[in-house]
Amino acid sequence: MTLALYGHPFSSYTQKALIALYENATPFEFREIGPDHPDHIGAWLEKWPIGKFPMLLDGDTPVVEASIIVEYLQLKHPGPVRLIPEDPMAALDVRFMDRFFDLHVMDAMQVAVASKLGQIPMKSEDGLELAHTRLRKAYDWLEGALAGKTWACGEVYSMADTAASMSLFYADWVLEITEDWPVLRAYRQRLLKRPSFARCVEEARYFRPFFPLGAPDRD
Repeated sequence: MTLALYGHPFSSYTQKALIALYENATPFEFREIGPDHPDHIGAWLEKWPIGKFPMLLDGDTPVVEASIIVEYLQLKHPGPVRLIPEDPMAALDVRFMDRFFDLHVMDAMQVAVASKLGQIPMKSEDGLELAHTRLRKAYDWLEGALAGKTWACGEVYSMADTAASMSLFYADWVLEITEDWPVLRAYRQRLLKRPSFARCVEEARYFRPFFPLGAPDRD
């Protein structure tokens, strides 16, 4: 059966699922969630009334949460690129780094965005300051954790790198990853050159003017 992914190309977590699909050239149909596709919205909410994307639809089976989608694809629709190692301890390292990027980089960045949009009871300048504080801590830790590695967990690209791609991409727009963090900066550049993520970046380029804090003139 055809796989369908519901989401938006500018959505960080949609991109995380897209990377997994692109890495293995897995056939699927992309169903964009937006005002131009009301039929997609209805079908999506019928399967997942919580109303967050991405959602993968495998036949009649909905799969939600980006990390779970990545794992599901490896179990049900495997390809040549394994994003979660077979070894249990190595897999645990990958899952930890996946969580680190989602919880300590992406979530920190979203504080600035949410306060700018008025989604949380915090002034936008206070939200930005808090995001900067949290991101500096994360950047400092990653600078040491990534030293001597090509990818997040060593020399093999994994689910941790799918999480890192989108979180570091948008975090850099909130607090630039400067030469103060040379290891992290170089790692982000390697992620941008990965064909699966480079494709996501290009597909979302049109939507950059809608970034609430103003998108900088750089990838």
